Amino acid sequence: MLKEHAKLLGAFAACGEITGRKKLQKMIYIAKKISFPFQEKFQFHFYGPYSEELTLRVEELCNMGFIEEVREKKGGYYQYRYTVTPEGADFLKHTEVAIPSLKETVTEMNGQSARFLELVSTVLYFDHLSREEVADKIFTLKRKQRYTEEEIDQAYDYIEQLNKQLTH
Repeated sequence: MLKEHAKLLGAFAACGEITGRKKLQKMIYIAKKISFPFQEKFQFHFYGPYSEELTLRVEELCNMGFIEEVREKKGGYYQYRYTVTPEGADFLKHTEVAIPSLKETVTEMNGQSARFLELVSTVLYFDHLSREEVADKIFTLKRKQRYTEEEIDQAYDYIEQLNKQLTH
């Protein structure tokens, strides 16, 4: 019943701490796109791919006491930090959910900025388009972010790097 919750909890546990709701959304989306078995449905939103299901699942994990959400005021906005509680760690010990390479992959992504992960997830969202069409979408839909051609190239390189990690 809580298999999907356990998968998500495993991602939190692998990272130790995830800072930012946007970063969390992008990490899970990217992981799903590069073949990790996350089931949440995503649609394109203001900051790239977004999953209401993921938001609800995180809320449920908080309500169950498996993850702790700390809200911090940062200038003009709030930022959220997530960590696994001792109860969450205990729950994970009793689940049969083991996802090979997840720890390395989400830890790597957690070291990236939310802005960069937003770009990477947007590139993956439009992966059915040509590279040129993806760049046009980014320059149109993400105009305020002011991404450069070089950053788009870095996003493609990063996706390739993540995929290579999975095949080794």
